[in-house]
Amino acid sequence: MEHFTIATVAEKSPDFRRVLWTGEHTQLVIMTIPPGGEIGEEVHEGIDQILTFVSGTGEARVAGEKREVVSGDLVVVPAGTKHNFVNTGPNPLVLYTVYGPPEHADQAVHHTKEEADAAEAAGEDEPPTE
Repeated sequence: MEHFTIATVAEKSPDFRRVLWTGEHTQLVIMTIPPGGEIGEEVHEGIDQILTFVSGTGEARVAGEKREVVSGDLVVVPAGTKHNFVNTGPNPLVLYTVYGPPEHADQAVHHTKEEADAAEAAGEDEPPTE
C-alpha cells in the first residue's frame, strides 16, 4: 500500500515536478509552479489528467476557457485537450495531478520547468512501458 498525506507532501516539495507513484494505468505527480510561472500549453493525446490545487492562486486555461483556481479546486482535462495552468499569485501554486495512463518517467524529479522541458526534449521523460 502507498499512503500519502498528499497536501502536506505537495506543500513540502520545492520541485516543479515530482512523480510520487506510477502504476500500470495511472500516475501521481506533485507540482510547484513559482509566482509568474506556468506549466506551459500542452496536449496529452490518449491521457486524461485530473489536477487538484493545494495552495496558491492561478488560472486554468482549458479548451479555450479560463477560470481562476484556488486551494481545494479540481480541474479535469480530458485526453486531447489543449491546456495550461498559470500562477497568478505572489506565492507558489501547489498541486497534485493524476494522469491516466502515466505521462512521465517513473520517479522523475524536475527541479524547474526548464529542466522538465529539457528532459522531455531529450526523450528522458518517457512513461514506463511494459
